[in-house]
Amino acid sequence: MAGAYGTSIPDVPEWLNKGDNAWQLTAATLVGLQSMPGLVILYASIVKKKWAVNSAFMALYAFAAVLLCWVLLCYKMAFGVELLPFWGKGGPAFNQGYLKDQAKIPEIVRHFKNAKEPLFPMATLVYFQFTFAAITTILVAGSVLGRMNIKAWMAFVPLWLIFSYTVGAFSIWGGGFLHRWGVIDYSGGYVIHLSSGVAGFVAAYWVGPRPKADRERFPPNNVLLMLAGAGLLWMGWSGFNGGAPYAANLTASIAVLNTNLSAATSLLVWTTLDVIFFGKPSVIGAIQGMVTGLAGVTPGAGLIQTWAAIIVGVVSGTVPWASMMILHKKSALLQQVDDTLAVFYTHAVAGLLGGVMTGLFAHPDLCDLILPGSKTNGAFYGGNGGKQLLKQLAGAAFIAVWNVVSTTLILLAIKIFIPLRMAEEELGIGDDAAHGEEAYALWGDGEKFDATRHVQQFERDQEAAHPSYVHGARGVTIVL
Repeated sequence: MAGAYGTSIPDVPEWLNKGDNAWQLTAATLVGLQSMPGLVILYASIVKKKWAVNSAFMALYAFAAVLLCWVLLCYKMAFGVELLPFWGKGGPAFNQGYLKDQAKIPEIVRHFKNAKEPLFPMATLVYFQFTFAAITTILVAGSVLGRMNIKAWMAFVPLWLIFSYTVGAFSIWGGGFLHRWGVIDYSGGYVIHLSSGVAGFVAAYWVGPRPKADRERFPPNNVLLMLAGAGLLWMGWSGFNGGAPYAANLTASIAVLNTNLSAATSLLVWTTLDVIFFGKPSVIGAIQGMVTGLAGVTPGAGLIQTWAAIIVGVVSGTVPWASMMILHKKSALLQQVDDTLAVFYTHAVAGLLGGVMTGLFAHPDLCDLILPGSKTNGAFYGGNGGKQLLKQLAGAAFIAVWNVVSTTLILLAIKIFIPLRMAEEELGIGDDAAHGEEAYALWGDGEKFDATRHVQQFERDQEAAHPSYVHGARGVTIVL
């Protein structure tokens, strides 16, 4: 085929839909931006200043490590041929012949003859699903910020991806036993949010709490950057839920609208509760409400009507708020676990609620668009809806229990070789001890400050930069 300037243009396979492929790659990029730089910025700014670099690096490292593990082994464990009812056969996904073929999930094709195959290449599907695996792992980090040994985290990421994430992904999305049974998780309420929230809570238990001083006072070091990271997270969610149908179709449009509406509703509800009970709105609270609304709508974003998305937003802004502000303070067990960013409440609780509400509000016509011939609907619409609700609860139980067990075993295995927690002296210093780097050249955030060392270094720097520099009296410096 010749182009307008006589150059040769490669043939396009008959099955390739350029619009679907373009949207899927765009959606994948949006989800990737949620992590890099979205959560990198959010984590760096929402923590105490002395942990900014460490928190950002944990997210950055996970994003890179997950991609390599994904193409080497884990994609096929999550979306390949069945090894066990809850696990696929692992293997590399970088052969060009494989990546250029039309995308398909073999176990779904094998068990569901009317399943629609995506009209884009395998390479697009592999990358799109990587971005989901990456953000899930990064969310786990939110529970252990401010004290986990970075070397232990570097070992944890690939192990948790292999032994935890791929199990949930295959069971529900890859044609595993929960998928065949009919559990609905449109875009990750269980696979991503419930699993990361539970795993993070378990990890926080085994790693142990932050130092007392950090638990009592842990202010964000940059509220405006925190909002920038949260904004990337919110806007990226259009790709998160809009890309789930694997096509630029009606379901994608409905999902994007429902996603943003639920997030806005939940943010407003959370903020209203803060004003009623604490007398003033909180930026951190607004971000938490945004996140719970996004996580809550994810299990059914393309399967529920828009009025139901508002209800999901109200519930997602209320129940997690109550669980964090009331239940947490009354439960001795919950107080023992130091979940730094409250990932359990904002993701696990919200994801579970969303899965249950999908079992209530999944509309039969919308389900038929993405699950043709399945005769699936929520309990609100009668029929088999009651059974669907029970399936949603059973699916959540499996994901939760698996993450409790797998995360515990992974961390206990790592602990044999690497301490899970930084030394107490390092915990008092923060980034400088962990990385030899600091986010800002400032003090006054509770870090240890060696006046002699820092003043002498400052004077040496000034003498090198300004020949006319003289020392001021009692540590006051003057540049002439």
